[in-house]
Amino acid sequence: MNLADMDLNLLVVFHHLLRERRVSRVAQTLGLSQPAVSNALRRLRALLGDELFLRTPGGMEPTPYAQQLAAPLSQALDTLRDALNVRASFDPPTSTRCFTVAMSDVGETYFLPVLMDALARHSPGVTLRCVSVADPALREDMAQGRVDLALGSLPQLQAGFFQQALFRQPYLALMRQGHPLARRKQISAAQYRQAGHVRVIAAGTGHGRVDRALDQLGVTRQVQLTVSHYAALGHVLGSTNLLATVPERFAQRVTGPFQLLTRPLALPLPTSTIAQLWHAHLHRDPGHQWLRALVARHFGSEADFPAVEAASPP
Repeated sequence: MNLADMDLNLLVVFHHLLRERRVSRVAQTLGLSQPAVSNALRRLRALLGDELFLRTPGGMEPTPYAQQLAAPLSQALDTLRDALNVRASFDPPTSTRCFTVAMSDVGETYFLPVLMDALARHSPGVTLRCVSVADPALREDMAQGRVDLALGSLPQLQAGFFQQALFRQPYLALMRQGHPLARRKQISAAQYRQAGHVRVIAAGTGHGRVDRALDQLGVTRQVQLTVSHYAALGHVLGSTNLLATVPERFAQRVTGPFQLLTRPLALPLPTSTIAQLWHAHLHRDPGHQWLRALVARHFGSEADFPAVEAASPP
């Protein structure tokens, strides 16, 4: 077909219908009426000679032809958006932009107090919206622009995304100040085995490497409690003789409020590298560049990690 016959706005509607699968949601996202979205779909059907979307109880399901168009059209729109945004301005003191950032509960504990203080002082109109790194749709959400930035140890995003390592941290034993092992300067392998433990399974992060390392070392813990996140550790450890193996930066945030302390481990556990990751379509966006610079300035260790790694093939 002749591109001169195509209205770019129709392709934008098509792109959002692929994501939302409902006319009402697309209308709300684009600031249009539902009849306007339906009319755009009718025009597009006529131009392309295909139904494109079929109504089902679960929403608008794309036809095989629509699915075939999805990837190249999305790439084309991303390219066009990048080209138009190259010279877009971003003024931090006056901006009211909302950035969506993916992080774990550890990340929220460590990053958010500093970031929110920095925004309040220098960019009071900028807001953050946090989502979980454990969301199975995170890769797609970042590729589609629904999530701007991800922070953490995130092996599922190593391929296909730009990344900048921020800092490296060891794992420590975290316990209450009156714990029987609190008098020790270091926790030996034997003491570690004999202690009662809280085990954290942090889905969507790389912290599972601790469990794998312990298995390889043949170190079996006496796990008395297993939790899916770090949020409850302060309360649990503060009132029991359990200990937890946690990343150093998380420990820094909770030792004071919960009267806890840390001890190094006489075990060769791996360190954790925390990075910020983003999709290529935001790489040159001025607002996004500002946000990444803000994160790097407050949390990065330029001596250890000076460069941004280019996006590798997915």
